[in-house]
Amino acid sequence: MGQIGILHHPRIPASKPLSKEICEWLEKNGHSSWAASTWQEEHILANINQCELLIVLGGDGSLLRAARMAVQADVPIFGINMGRVGFLSEAQLDDWPVRLTRVLNNDYWIEERLLIRAELEREGEIVDQFTALNDLVIGRGQQARVVRFQLWVDGDMVTTYTADALIVSTPTGSTAYAMAAGGPLLPPQLQNFVVLPVAPHLTFNRSLVLHEEAEIVIDLDMDHEAYLTPDGQHGVSLQSGDKILIRKNDKRCKFARVESSGYFYRRLMGRLGYTR
Repeated sequence: MGQIGILHHPRIPASKPLSKEICEWLEKNGHSSWAASTWQEEHILANINQCELLIVLGGDGSLLRAARMAVQADVPIFGINMGRVGFLSEAQLDDWPVRLTRVLNNDYWIEERLLIRAELEREGEIVDQFTALNDLVIGRGQQARVVRFQLWVDGDMVTTYTADALIVSTPTGSTAYAMAAGGPLLPPQLQNFVVLPVAPHLTFNRSLVLHEEAEIVIDLDMDHEAYLTPDGQHGVSLQSGDKILIRKNDKRCKFARVESSGYFYRRLMGRLGYTR
């Protein structure tokens, strides 16, 4: 395997020493590498095109941040969990050498996950664009007042939600905020979107599962502050009359896996505290 990038989390003190340890381990095994903080986006993007693998140290938030950069260079991600949940990681602190060795020996498979591509339209012009692996959350700001979301799918008006927020999720995000809001759990092999309201008031209160080619438009109506937040990061202020245009990203996020393809169910039950 060629050059390998290692990303550590600046707010997890143990992650930087671990990145150094992995760099030294890789060098002993004949692989070149470089390390950076997940927040050093310019540095990462300047080097990632020469990589064949991106190792990410941290929790799921670190992997979400890394995914938006890795997908630009079509580089697979190998996550080592240093967070609380670790749905997306492939190794833990006690087994990463064994699992990473398998990847370096080409004893692994590539899992491809659906990404959201979204555009913010204001007064007929596209003013911002977003990529998300988990979800887009469109919701109220500091004031505890509902937002009205008019949902269009493939050119047809479906319904109007009146709610605190509206989540548009991928299968990856179905185990995140969408799960907490009562949405369905989708395995990563599926290529569907989930749309569900948060705390709906006197309105349609069911989640919808949409096909991967769906073209989704959300019209906003409110008289107060609201925000759009992709993957729980970098909220963008919205105005009444804004439109959010959502469809699948042409690229897929790739993860290097050494567990069997049924790992998702085992991991889900384990994280939820259930045993067989």
